[in-house]
Amino acid sequence: MKSSDLFESARKEEKGAEPLASRMRPRTLDEYVGQDHIVGKGRLLRRAIQLDQLSSIILYGPPGTGKTTLARVIANTTKSHFSTMNAVLAGLKELDEEIKGAKERLELYGIKTILFIDEVHRWNKRQQDALLPWVENGTVILIGATTENPYFEVNAALVSRSRIFQLKKLEDSDLEKILTDALSDKERGYGRYDVVIDEDARKHLVKVASGDARSLLNALELAVETTGEHFPPEKGEVIHITKSIAEESIQQKAVLYDKEGDYHFDVISAFIKSLRGSDPDASLYWLSKMVKAGEDPRFIFRRMLILACEDVGLADPNALVYVNACAEAFDRVGLPEGRYHLALAALYLSTCKKSNSSMAFFDALKAVEEESAWEVPNHLKDASRDSEGFKHGEGYLYPHAYRDHWVSQQYLPTGLKGKVFYIPSDQGYEAGIRKSVLEKREAQLESVVEDQWQEELTHSPNDKERVHWIERAIGNKTGVLRDLTDKLFENLDLRRYENTLTLSASRGLLLWPLKRLTPEGLAVAFVRKEEEKKVIEHFATEFEEIEKPLVVVSKSDVEGFEKLEAGLMFSTIAGRNVLTRLSSSRKLISLISSRLTENGKLLLIEALPSASTRLSSFLKGELGRETERAEKKIYDESEIYSWNENDLREVLTKTFSSVEIRKEKESGKRFLSKENITSWWKNGYSKHMDEKFEKDFINALSEREVDFTSEYLLVECSNGEAKKKKDAPRDEWERVHEITKT
Repeated sequence: MKSSDLFESARKEEKGAEPLASRMRPRTLDEYVGQDHIVGKGRLLRRAIQLDQLSSIILYGPPGTGKTTLARVIANTTKSHFSTMNAVLAGLKELDEEIKGAKERLELYGIKTILFIDEVHRWNKRQQDALLPWVENGTVILIGATTENPYFEVNAALVSRSRIFQLKKLEDSDLEKILTDALSDKERGYGRYDVVIDEDARKHLVKVASGDARSLLNALELAVETTGEHFPPEKGEVIHITKSIAEESIQQKAVLYDKEGDYHFDVISAFIKSLRGSDPDASLYWLSKMVKAGEDPRFIFRRMLILACEDVGLADPNALVYVNACAEAFDRVGLPEGRYHLALAALYLSTCKKSNSSMAFFDALKAVEEESAWEVPNHLKDASRDSEGFKHGEGYLYPHAYRDHWVSQQYLPTGLKGKVFYIPSDQGYEAGIRKSVLEKREAQLESVVEDQWQEELTHSPNDKERVHWIERAIGNKTGVLRDLTDKLFENLDLRRYENTLTLSASRGLLLWPLKRLTPEGLAVAFVRKEEEKKVIEHFATEFEEIEKPLVVVSKSDVEGFEKLEAGLMFSTIAGRNVLTRLSSSRKLISLISSRLTENGKLLLIEALPSASTRLSSFLKGELGRETERAEKKIYDESEIYSWNENDLREVLTKTFSSVEIRKEKESGKRFLSKENITSWWKNGYSKHMDEKFEKDFINALSEREVDFTSEYLLVECSNGEAKKKKDAPRDEWERVHEITKT
């Protein structure tokens, strides 16, 4: 058998002899219907296909969702050689032939080979192991298609070297379009004939197809080609499809609990999600369904023991102890009385506080896997061996010698300074340790800044960058902005594949949280300078090329929008201090609105200078009074300083149907550098004060640490009724995918 014949029609010369589902297969991405979460504009897989930069992938999903069709689209667009195999019909002999051909093409002509294996889960371990080294060394790029969960049915080594894309059942709207296209297409469908289908018949076909395009097209084909006395019909003859004909053409499928099939995993998934979602009623229902079907109770306990650490964790450290006690009791008691212990464990987990902060381990594991031989910092090395020659251990601060048995020092490798893995939740026991953890971390970050002055920032005393670090260390500006970002995003519910845009992205304060929420979506960042782009690209080195944010350098956010691909839409657009010149922001607001998806959100952090501390409050006497008079003019006349919350709301409500604004005040220490004070004098105060005050103004305010209060507006805008979902449970497959990839 020649595997490359899989996509070829057995009867090319008789196109009409092909089944309708085969004839209507999309040939390009633009013809492809559905699965927008992986092949919509800006999505990771679409970009990889368009750029012909595909790496090994596994397409997982129910029948009729477009796995083979997507492979066919790739075959039509790639410059690589495309070979196909069906795991049901082909074995090691056929694989050896394909590998031999792939090696020759690569060595003699430099042509890559993409190998598509349909039903890849049908191969046994030996067959999958035979494929692994050729995927690993790049001889072939694998596209595997499977209806079974790849994490259970495909070789773990193959899975670890492939991206997994889940194709979901098609939406009714997708099936409607497929049905309409098949009826109107004159070349491949029934557009040449007069086919009339009743609305209730159309709805029935779509509903019963249950997201399966192949099932829908097969039913349509049967209905159209068997309704009349003969097919094709005579010219002028009408083919009328009623609901009764549609019902005869498609049958409702029955789904049974099969411990070897996907439904088994769907039920345990529903059980776990119910526990995670703190719904005791649903938890008991799915638990009962598994027990009634004969599921192994030890399997159920194993999953609950995992959840006790993964989804409860430090919010209730006793959860693990409790579930383990129930599991041990079950081993002693057995069935049927052991059902009490199953129920008690499920009820405890479904009613206790939740935290998934233990997932931080996988972030740390990823850092370890991607590290470039980072050494243990010298002060943490073992001083008992080489303290004399290499000064190992020198500089280590012994925590017990300090108050509260703690001292701020750097414990991570130099290349990971400031890296944050663990983020404590505000639930249960963990809420009690959150404040302490965050306070210590802030102090750690300050020690990182000090180290950077000494090791990385070899700047002169008047250097701008050094001043920036001083201001950051004293005022904890980064901590303030992080808190504001957390509050801004607290109700944000994003899927892994959605597109996001960060305006005025600078060093990526808002960009990275959005990128973490949408690892497979396109993250776009607007920056003003090439230097800012380089900073973002530096921190993006951990991503593969196709995953990195798209950084657009432009003089303004308006210009940035003009550089974007037409039709590229975003579910979230975020920015900080984007509307500082409020009166001239209407064009930008209009552009933002035009790029938001239905129910998409605009999220902004806007500093409100008019409500923040003024310099005059730090001065006394005549100088203080003169400065106060100058500030009144500055804040009344300046386009940047004169607006307030009501002005902002008025501008936004002209474009968005929903506008929510929250005020946040932040108080703390601020360092007033001479450079800043001099700049403020030249660019603002000098216009409204006599020059005789210049020297006193600068000297009185420069190099001071002051108490400063800033006011910020957290803005959320949308068109339509966008639903807020705080802490929405993740899709089980997405969770497994994320854990395995890390």
